[in-house]
Amino acid sequence: MKQPGYRPLRTASAALAALTALTLAACGGGGGSTAPTSTMGTLSVSLTDAPSCGFDAVNITVNKVRVNQSATASDTDAGWTDITLSPARKINLLNLTNGALDALGQTPLGAGHYTQLRLVLDPNTGNGLANSVVPTGSTTEVSLDTPSAVQSGIKLNNEFDVAAGQKVDLVLDFDACKSIVTKGNGKYALKPVVKVIPTALNGIGGFVAPALLTSHVMVSAQQNGAIVSATTPNATTGEFSLTRLPLGNYDVVVTADAHAAAIVGAVPVTSTSVIVPVSTSAAPITLPDSTTGSISGTVLLAPVSTTATAYVDAKQTIASGPTVTIKYQGADLTTGGYTLTGLPTKAPQYAAYSATLPLTFASATTVQPGVGKYLLEASAAGYTTKSLSSVDISTANQTGVNFNLVP
Repeated sequence: MKQPGYRPLRTASAALAALTALTLAACGGGGGSTAPTSTMGTLSVSLTDAPSCGFDAVNITVNKVRVNQSATASDTDAGWTDITLSPARKINLLNLTNGALDALGQTPLGAGHYTQLRLVLDPNTGNGLANSVVPTGSTTEVSLDTPSAVQSGIKLNNEFDVAAGQKVDLVLDFDACKSIVTKGNGKYALKPVVKVIPTALNGIGGFVAPALLTSHVMVSAQQNGAIVSATTPNATTGEFSLTRLPLGNYDVVVTADAHAAAIVGAVPVTSTSVIVPVSTSAAPITLPDSTTGSISGTVLLAPVSTTATAYVDAKQTIASGPTVTIKYQGADLTTGGYTLTGLPTKAPQYAAYSATLPLTFASATTVQPGVGKYLLEASAAGYTTKSLSSVDISTANQTGVNFNLVP
């Protein structure tokens, strides 16, 4: 896992050392602990997170994790095996970046193929804030409205096999940035975006300059402009890790308030157990200063949906290079309004990946002609994505950039 010039993070191992003693008994029918030992395996589940946009805390209270071999079983049917947290545990997702894990527990599980995995949260009741957010710059905890599905469990798209005598480790990667959306009048709702990923610690790592660390730095690994994983650097050292990545090539994008973006193109992830460094503590990634602008408007869905969330991405394409997302924002559930702020007007800095560090960055020419221009894309599940090219903020903020999405 180690490579020259790269010092691995220790936050995940420290968290796991404190939590792995938590082994919880299974309850429920089929696939439970009454099967002969020779036919049993073990399921272990942990939680991690990508950074959240605009919040200092994102709290959820986890009650249990449920699994079932039947794809059609309802929450009251037989066949469920539960990992129950007793008492339910309130977790600030923003403490789980850079590969850190919070172990939810483990249970014996009958060997076989499992087709349902659910994460059950405690609901907010009365004045109790089981699920809440703290907006950036505020000290007030605000209630986070949760879907009715928290009662029966948030369904996660994942199937897995358990072999007799073997342990399966799953990580629930909770994307707080996409999961928290506004709903007007200072209220927030949880629209869970959760991936189920293996525990193997591979990926991409490096350092950003400590001078940037007060500027809300975000680092992401992207493919074809889609963010696969994102994190915030260590607040003291500037170290970052984009972990548990499927094998492939990734563009690494670094953004910060009042600075131009930096992009490392085509970083190869070819191992399930190696962290590929793109910078070192001796030569961290730096970002030049830049003025910034904003783009705002609405995204309206026709027909109106009570479940789909619309997102707007501001992208740029490097000439003879990748297309990357610089900023993205979920539209307000009630009004459809969005505002993308802090978009750099200065050209991004670009370096093609090389195993020889440090990389040399240079001001990039973008396909959107001239600096301060963006490709805007609006999307929602079940609707056709629409885009606008060359939205120009070089001389003024852009308002009234509206989208109407249809299936």
